[in-house]
Amino acid sequence: MSRIGKMPVVIPSGVDVKVEDGVISVKGPKGELSMKITPPIEVKIEEGKIFVNNPRPNDRKAKAMHGTTRALISNMVKGVTEGYRIELDMVGIGYRAEMQGNTLVLRVGYSHPVYFTPPPDVKVGLRSPVRIFVEGIDKCKVGQIADNIRNIKPPDPYKGAGIKYEDEVLHLKPGKAKGKKK
Repeated sequence: MSRIGKMPVVIPSGVDVKVEDGVISVKGPKGELSMKITPPIEVKIEEGKIFVNNPRPNDRKAKAMHGTTRALISNMVKGVTEGYRIELDMVGIGYRAEMQGNTLVLRVGYSHPVYFTPPPDVKVGLRSPVRIFVEGIDKCKVGQIADNIRNIKPPDPYKGAGIKYEDEVLHLKPGKAKGKKK
C-alpha cells in the first residue's frame, strides 16, 4: 500500500468538498477545483477528513494511482485555501518585462519583444522589471505557465543570462581556456 495514499487529507474550515459520480470538487475562499477520480480508487469524506482507498492492492495501475490521487486532492485543498505562487528572475543586460493589460511583454535579447498572455485562471504580474510572479489555485497550471515563460529564454549555460526560477541554482560551464604555447 502507498504510504502517501494512506494519510488522510484534513479539510480546513471554509472549504467544501463533494464527491459525486467519480468527480471530486473542492470549493474554498480562493475558488473551486474539480478532478475526475481514476477507477478503481475510492474517495470518502468522514469527520472532516478525505480518505483515499485502494480496493485492489495487487493491481499495478491502482497502486500507482493511490498515492497520486491523494497528492492531487491535497494540492486542490491547499490551492483553494492558500493558492500557489512561483517567482521567476530575469538575468541579463537589458532584460526586462512589463505588463500591457493582461499581457506580459518580455524583452530578452531578441530583435523583437515577446508577448505572453496567460489563461484567465492564472495571474501573471511583476514585482520589479526583472522579477515575474505566477499565481493561481491550480498547482499544475501555475507550474506549467511558469515553465512556458522560462522556456522563452532559458538560462545560458556559460553566463547564466535568461529567465530562471527564483530558487534555481545554475551550474555554469567554464569558458574556453586560452591556448598554451609549447
